[in-house]
Amino acid sequence: MQHDPSQSASEPMRFWGSRYAIGLIVMGAIAAYFLLSEHRAHFFGALPFLLLLACPLMHVFMHRGHHGHGQRASGAPGSSPARKTPTTGDQP
Repeated sequence: MQHDPSQSASEPMRFWGSRYAIGLIVMGAIAAYFLLSEHRAHFFGALPFLLLLACPLMHVFMHRGHHGHGQRASGAPGSSPARKTPTTGDQP
């Protein structure tokens, strides 16, 4: 099957590749600069609370909730694989 050049021209252009997206990114960067430069005291005052907010968010997204707790590879909850501990008599 041959590629039809008129078919690719009829496809809608993706937003992030358009000039509107570039303008949005530039305006967002300018707004972020002025927000941080003019409201630095407010931003640094809220930083400890943002760190505290990161803890439950990391728990939810990194542990995927509580459904995975207690399930280990050996099958029984709470069991751990047996480890062989070296004794002084095993050394050559």
